[in-house]
Amino acid sequence: MTLDRAVMMFAGCMILLSLGLGTWVSPLWYLLTAFVGLNMMQASVTGFCPAAILFKRLGIRPGTVFD
Repeated sequence: MTLDRAVMMFAGCMILLSLGLGTWVSPLWYLLTAFVGLNMMQASVTGFCPAAILFKRLGIRPGTVFD
């Protein structure tokens, strides 16, 4: 798995998890959904992604997803 795919997988899992928790536990979990979405938007504009930094430190190799 490449870094790009790991970041997208992590974001997707966090969104699905927060939607489930928001539905069955507390609506406050929808704030996590909003946070993930905002973080994805700022990463696309600035190029700074905390999840990518974390995964890079864990040794996941960089790659290009849509080539």
